[in-house]
Amino acid sequence: MEIDTSKMSKGKADAMEIAEAGRDKLNKTFAGGLYNGDVNFKDIFPFPEQNDHQKKEGQNFRVDLRGVFADHINPDWIDEHGEIPEPVFENLAKIGAFAIKVPKKYGGRGLSQTNYSKAAMICGSKCGNISALLSAHQSIGVPQPLLMYGTEEQKQKYLPMFANGSISAFALTENLVGSDPSQMQTEASPSDDGGSFILNGEKLWCTNGTKADVIVVMAKTPDKNGKKQITAFIVETNTPGVEVVTRCRFMGLRALYNGIIRFNQVRVPKENIILGEGRGMKVALGTLNIGRLTLPAICVGAIKEALRICREWGASRSQWGQPIGKHAAIADKIATIAADTFAMESMVLLTGQMADSKNHDIRVESAVAKMWGTEAAWKAIDDTMQVRGGRGYETVQSLKNRDEDPIPVERPFRDLRVNLIFEGSSEIMRLILAREALDPHIKAAGAALDSRLPIKKRIMGAMKALWFYTKWYPKQWLPISHGLPKGIHPSFKKKLKYVSKTSRKLARKLFHAMVIHGPSLDKQQLLLARLSEIGAELFVISASISRAQSLLEEQDKKDLLNLVDCIFNNSKIKINQKFRGLKSNNDKNNYSLAKKVLKGDYESLEKIV
Repeated sequence: MEIDTSKMSKGKADAMEIAEAGRDKLNKTFAGGLYNGDVNFKDIFPFPEQNDHQKKEGQNFRVDLRGVFADHINPDWIDEHGEIPEPVFENLAKIGAFAIKVPKKYGGRGLSQTNYSKAAMICGSKCGNISALLSAHQSIGVPQPLLMYGTEEQKQKYLPMFANGSISAFALTENLVGSDPSQMQTEASPSDDGGSFILNGEKLWCTNGTKADVIVVMAKTPDKNGKKQITAFIVETNTPGVEVVTRCRFMGLRALYNGIIRFNQVRVPKENIILGEGRGMKVALGTLNIGRLTLPAICVGAIKEALRICREWGASRSQWGQPIGKHAAIADKIATIAADTFAMESMVLLTGQMADSKNHDIRVESAVAKMWGTEAAWKAIDDTMQVRGGRGYETVQSLKNRDEDPIPVERPFRDLRVNLIFEGSSEIMRLILAREALDPHIKAAGAALDSRLPIKKRIMGAMKALWFYTKWYPKQWLPISHGLPKGIHPSFKKKLKYVSKTSRKLARKLFHAMVIHGPSLDKQQLLLARLSEIGAELFVISASISRAQSLLEEQDKKDLLNLVDCIFNNSKIKINQKFRGLKSNNDKNNYSLAKKVLKGDYESLEKIV
């Protein structure tokens, strides 16, 4: 392990070691390079496109999916009753909606990640509950880890089930386990005959768990060489000892089939282990790297619908002598939603195509897309409610009762909020991005700082680090641009030069933070968050320009240039704020105040006198 955990508390060291053990070595990525002054625009220019066959296959499925929504799905009824009618499941199964990426040889639609993302956009524009059903099943449920890590025998046994409409779930979270799997209590012990594992424990918030036919369950298995082991098991829910304890209900996504699942002496065949004993975190993290891309895709659909609502209402509703969309306060919200829609869609399509190429490590890109996309969608629906005013806050049922157009804003407002929590909270996304941004430095200097190593190896590590930084650091000050794409529009060229220059500045600031804080840098979560957000905004700019360049011949050039100008300037403002925040902030005072609040020093503030 490259990170020295010897000076950490046992709990922190255990958590770090489990997380690092499940983490693949980071291959060079475009977004990762943005954090280290190493921008390779060739990775994203020209903007990758699907071939004609992929386009046709994807379009055929989207026609089928739109048909099911039009004929069988009433999102408001589902929200009101908290259930998805059985005919909806049946009709989704008929079109292969539970096997979108499952290869055709196993009975699935065999679609690409890009086409799956486009289908998720349709769901996101229509119904949060259907979006969650299909996403939890296909993005993190059994299909994705089997496609990535399953044996041929496992694929032949389970993938055809999903083509026939079976539903799956993913069980990791427990009462003490959110983002920290080191506290996992669910355990699996080898059976006496050695052919099975006996599973015991309880999982919380298992989405689709109350409907699932099969679940991926993460459980502790016996330690090896003093190291904690977590293993991923395929568990069929009709196995004796599997019990749905209760169904959980939430503020939004009221038809979410989420529950507490208990496992009592459940016998799981050894052949149902995915990838291998002790490889569960690798399965979980690898699956999430791809799976979490679905959430921003869903958010693209939601923000497109929000934009439509704002455009129509902003143009038709008049106050103070003119349409409300012409009032600057409202116009600014509409412009931001439009810019964020294009930026978000660009990131999702770009990262989807990267995943389809099989030549890219997309963990940084997918984390940025998830973090930025879910937060932008939440802000967009919040602004949409503000634009719609009281009608936005009113339920569709109430709007219908008084013969108003039942435009749903209140429902998606409730449904979208959880996306900042699902599949890694926004705070965890920032820490993931910070970890990946530090990866080249850990590789370069980790040995020199690792107190576990003999002094000779540490000295050799220090010399290696000195050689690395002697070459690397001066480059971060040179006024050069990284191989700008040929044929790029002049307006875009200036913006990409800014990306290149700012990437080097970001790399310097990250390095300076390492020098100042040393091994305690991981405690500087707000500082790391600001650095993570700067890199995210650089990716937003880059992805938007790449896509816009590819569309110049198809769409009005002035419109595209204006759109990208808005995206660029919005991101630049945020970047400048984050850079200033590295020095000028109130982090220490706020942290000190929080500690006193936790001690109870300010309990008087809670009392009403």
